[in-house]
Amino acid sequence: MAEAETDPRLGAYQDPGSATKALGLKPFIHETAKVRDSEFGIYTEVGARSTVVETVFGDYSYVVHDSQIIYATIGRFCSIASHVRINPGNHPLDRVALSHVTYRASAYGLGEDEAGFFDWRRQKRVTLGHDVWLGHGVIVLPGVSIGTGAAIGAGAVVTKDVPPFAIVVGNPGRVLRFRFPDAVRDSLLRIAWWDWPRDRLAAGIAEMRNLSAEDFCRRHDRHGAD
Repeated sequence: MAEAETDPRLGAYQDPGSATKALGLKPFIHETAKVRDSEFGIYTEVGARSTVVETVFGDYSYVVHDSQIIYATIGRFCSIASHVRINPGNHPLDRVALSHVTYRASAYGLGEDEAGFFDWRRQKRVTLGHDVWLGHGVIVLPGVSIGTGAAIGAGAVVTKDVPPFAIVVGNPGRVLRFRFPDAVRDSLLRIAWWDWPRDRLAAGIAEMRNLSAEDFCRRHDRHGAD
């Protein structure tokens, strides 16, 4: 019997880091990612060709490929898609020259870099609460805070703070609606499942999958949900 032929296309474009991996106490940093002066919790991941600078990643949070995160604090259980920009650089609109030659002068042999320009951006940290989802191509401008449970639609440009559990779309980003009624949002913030210890989290996965938000709140919030 002739030996079975192997499809030459199989795996031709496979990412070296795309194989099934087991996340753990140490962050999974793709070999092509660039990380500088950042902190990572347990079960965290940085995907291929992503850049993370001076950022804190909470437990169970991840960013996939080709994203850039600068000067940010990321809560627990956050999901960050590809081609996302968090705290992107700006050019000085009030100056006679927009070119970064004025603040990256050393690269051009024109003097020292302007430290104050970079300090401003560092002070305008972006903050994500817990269980935030940033869709493909989202841009979050400097100084913005995104509340727990918020979902930001693909391609949105977030220019101002986002309340918890809001769904934001568009450029500039606007609140389309909230994921849950007021009472459920308040209840979820009291329950704070993102702070549960690992054993309780494991026990609660089935309920997260199968219960409605209202039923989940009734079960876990001593105040109940209307």
